[in-house]
Amino acid sequence: MAGYGQHKEDIIRRLRRIEGQVRGVQRMVDEDVYCIDVLTQVSAINAALQSCAVALLDEHLSCCVTEAIEAGGDEAKAKVGEASKAIARLIRT
Repeated sequence: MAGYGQHKEDIIRRLRRIEGQVRGVQRMVDEDVYCIDVLTQVSAINAALQSCAVALLDEHLSCCVTEAIEAGGDEAKAKVGEASKAIARLIRT
C-alpha cells in the first residue's frame, strides 16, 4: 500500500484543484490575458505542486521509510536512499 493511503482523498483533492488551475491558465492564454497575470497563475500552480510534493514526501518518510528502518537491513538503506533522491529532485526545481 502507498504511504499516502490514509490521506489519498486530500492528495486527490489537491491535484484536482491544480488541474483546474492549469485549465484556467489555458483559458487565460486563449483569451490573450496580460502576460504577467498568466505568469502569476503559473507561479501559483508551481507552489501548489510543490506543496503537494512535500505532503507526499512527508507521508513517505513517516510511513514507508519509518517501517523500513524499523525492519532494518538493506530495505532500510534502499528506502532512505530513495527518499534522499526524491528530496534532491524536489530542491532542484
